[in-house]
Amino acid sequence: MGTTASQLDKDLLSEYQELTFLTKQEILLAHKRFSELLSKDERNFENTRVSMERILTLPELKSNPFRERICHVFSTSDQKNGSLTFEDFLDLLSAFSDSATLEIKSHYAFRIFDFDDDGTLDCGDLEKLVNCLTGETDDTRLTTDEMRQLINNILEESDIDKDGTVNLSEFQHVISRSPDFVSSFKIVL
Repeated sequence: MGTTASQLDKDLLSEYQELTFLTKQEILLAHKRFSELLSKDERNFENTRVSMERILTLPELKSNPFRERICHVFSTSDQKNGSLTFEDFLDLLSAFSDSATLEIKSHYAFRIFDFDDDGTLDCGDLEKLVNCLTGETDDTRLTTDEMRQLINNILEESDIDKDGTVNLSEFQHVISRSPDFVSSFKIVL
């Protein structure tokens, strides 16, 4: 399984449809957009990786405050460099599609927000999350006290077992009470 810019054959297209939340048209558009990121030489090889830098030139990701984390979470690269194959790219688009379930979306949101990849959202992850959302300029950055208070409030609401972190099930519980999450957690090409 795997391809790049040449034509997607029917069997592979069907397989991608079965394995993702994407329609045939969405897969073909994704293939076209991914192929445009490749040089002419790269288009002749299967499973070509596109660097994170090139992926981040896509307008749909360029302004997302979590763009680098998104690439890292969906990258299957052994080098952990955020580069994506076409199949990685399809996984990304599938998780962010309108058809993806709340469980899938919340799982990937959790992984994106878990900056240190330790399986929990601790104070460091929550601080980075807040900084991504508010911007890290002098005008928007929270003071140390404001940040501490906000993180304490987040943990008070979310940390059901009171261990000082938010695990996946606690995160999913919070997300289940947020009706806008599913509609706002999306990337459309």
